[in-house]
Amino acid sequence: MIQLDYILIISAVMMFAGIFGFLTRRSTLAILLSVELMLNATDLNFAAFNRMLYPNGHEGYFFALFSIAISAAESAIAIAIMINIYRLLKDISVGKLEKMKW
Repeated sequence: MIQLDYILIISAVMMFAGIFGFLTRRSTLAILLSVELMLNATDLNFAAFNRMLYPNGHEGYFFALFSIAISAAESAIAIAIMINIYRLLKDISVGKLEKMKW
């Protein structure tokens, strides 16, 4: 059985890698992948704390499943927005999005 400390360390590494990727990347696709990495870190926390606090309960797993469904919908919408950006600007870098503000 894996200890909770190891799971939380993996989750923290995933979260910080997602934050670092979100802040440093210039491609909208890389930013989307970073957001997904952060959401997966929170799902891992839901499952880990559910196993620790309520060994016979399933609340954390249902929260994680709900979060996965929300992140799948968010990814579909974000990819649709990226396709529209590419059609308009022929590039998906964040620097070119200045034109879309006005």
